[in-house]
Amino acid sequence: MPHDHHDHDHAHAVLPPDPALRVRALETILTQKGLVDPAALDEIIDTYAHRVGPQEGARVVARAWADPAFREALLDDADPVLDSLGLTGRQGEHVTVVENTPARHNVIVCTLCSCYPWTLLGIPPAWYKSDEYRARVVREPRKVLAEFGLTLSREQAVRVWDSTAEVRYLVLPMRPEGTEGWSEDDLARLVTRDSMVGTGLPRAAHEAPAP
Repeated sequence: MPHDHHDHDHAHAVLPPDPALRVRALETILTQKGLVDPAALDEIIDTYAHRVGPQEGARVVARAWADPAFREALLDDADPVLDSLGLTGRQGEHVTVVENTPARHNVIVCTLCSCYPWTLLGIPPAWYKSDEYRARVVREPRKVLAEFGLTLSREQAVRVWDSTAEVRYLVLPMRPEGTEGWSEDDLARLVTRDSMVGTGLPRAAHEAPAP
């Protein structure tokens, strides 16, 4: 209706133009209505800003590279292993770890929405949630990976894993050459988020960032 449409446009016109200010305005309104506890909201924001993210997944990958027994247990049944590290919970209840090898490269997608192991990788990037990635990586994975800058040999098969609300996946990438004797902390600096999704590879030994 014209009148309602006018009111709708007016409401948008008075909202702050900056996204951060819009979020703050929404938070203020929800708090005033008693729908949000500011302390609980601050705790959630702090968790995903500082305590949850790809650095946690990198720590798991580095340990798997350095500890054969840990790697075997992780691949056999990741849930109890991750639980022992405190890496389970919302968006990470059930995780399966799939290992890259010279014969097979794994890549992860969620074709229905954006299921993702938040406890290991943090909040999913925008491209992971995009309709284009979700549709194309299933049909033409090699072409999509090439667009990420990852060109695989024809001898290496590609396996696409579809995450769901029941199970999420983490790729265990191959350990870079020239890292024999490295500590887990040093190895973790080579692990990238994309290498744990399968759209990239770990950094080479000479590309390791400074501690």
